[in-house]
Amino acid sequence: MGYQVSKSDEEWREQLSPDEYAVLRQAGTERPHTGEYTDSKEVGVYRCRACQAELFRSETKFDSHCGWPSFYAPLAEDRVEYIEDGSLGMKRVEVRCASCGSHLGHVFEGEGYGTPTDQRYCINSISLTLEPGEA
Repeated sequence: MGYQVSKSDEEWREQLSPDEYAVLRQAGTERPHTGEYTDSKEVGVYRCRACQAELFRSETKFDSHCGWPSFYAPLAEDRVEYIEDGSLGMKRVEVRCASCGSHLGHVFEGEGYGTPTDQRYCINSISLTLEPGEA
């Protein structure tokens, strides 16, 4: 896929901290309950930390108690892309930023989430930057 933001691996390494690079560019995962936005209730827009694309709004964030920030929908479907992920012996769907291809986390479906979409976007805090403001 051709991304709007395209940088070399070297450019990403210069821009991102080693921890950010490990998650955003190498599809790593931050430890549960350690991210800065896991329990945040602040109103605003969550952007991709790598390219600043608007991805999620605070009004779609909910407490899932999974250890990572959870949202029930992206800002718009064209803001994210989905990739089947069979790593770790599980069948999951990876969520990436549609603008730069950075790894954000995974999306899970199930009626037990109690959300309007029956989905939980389990997103790494380190993949996001919160722009405080009106929802």
